[in-house]
Amino acid sequence: MTSSSNHTNLRDIWYTMIGIPGLEDAHVWISIPICSMYLVAIVGNTLLLFLILTEHRLHEPMYFFLSMLALADIFLSTVTTPKMLAIFWFQAGGISFGSCVSQMFFLHFIFVAESAILLAMAFDRYVAICYPLRYTTILTHSVIGKMGIASVSRSFLICFPLVFLVYRLTYCGKNIICHSYCEHMGIARLACDSIKVNIYYGVIAALFSTCLDVVLIIVSYALILCAVFRIPSLEARLKALSTCVSHVCVILLFYTPAFFSFFAHRFGGRNIPLHVHILLANLYVVVPPTLNPIIYGVKNKQIQETVIQVFAFRKTFY
Repeated sequence: MTSSSNHTNLRDIWYTMIGIPGLEDAHVWISIPICSMYLVAIVGNTLLLFLILTEHRLHEPMYFFLSMLALADIFLSTVTTPKMLAIFWFQAGGISFGSCVSQMFFLHFIFVAESAILLAMAFDRYVAICYPLRYTTILTHSVIGKMGIASVSRSFLICFPLVFLVYRLTYCGKNIICHSYCEHMGIARLACDSIKVNIYYGVIAALFSTCLDVVLIIVSYALILCAVFRIPSLEARLKALSTCVSHVCVILLFYTPAFFSFFAHRFGGRNIPLHVHILLANLYVVVPPTLNPIIYGVKNKQIQETVIQVFAFRKTFY
């Protein structure tokens, strides 16, 4: 098959995503919590963005990073969930090759960018606890903006080659995707060619993005703990640690299912059923975006006070 005929075929390829294999009869029931969480994620993260952007007292480095996280959560859930619900409700699993690749790119792009944002938030906590007097001079608006641009740029440079890696492959008739959304290896496995390059690049990209971020986050919190335990006052120690609780919860919520899915796919073999993999993958794109604003709302007194103040003002106004 020539490259030109392969390119022409790619334009004509349509895939059918079947949702969660083996649980087709339960799709409608599964869609209820997923739809509910998606709505909560959109409302919660939008409210968080609104509060941070409009309330001047929240114009601090930690909240700017939190606004980036909220924006990433909105995109992460929106890239996947509407199509997922269309499959569950209307069996509308058809998707063109180009649309599938686009969804794949934005899914991985947002995931890597969000990982970088969590690393930036860990650095923010490190500076706040280890260098409190220099906090505002180190994390200036300019520095925060550059960190945000660096996160997006790195994510683009890592994820954009995935588009070329799937386009270079030859496809020969397999068009059933046993998933609810398109991801890199799910598309590559439908090709007739060897996908060793795709596998190697996927592992290398993960090592130099997500895995590296996790290592640096662990280092940051190790330094934070060392600094905290040097504080003589127990009350001051607890206060310093309490500022990190929300971020640690979000980190665990983001990385734990991601690493479980990564290792289960590669080492789980047949011990873990396919429908378990897919169900966890579906929940992964809605659960963290749903819980992140709730965690920060419960743990952060300043956000709680701002929410109360805003709604109390509107109630008085009306």
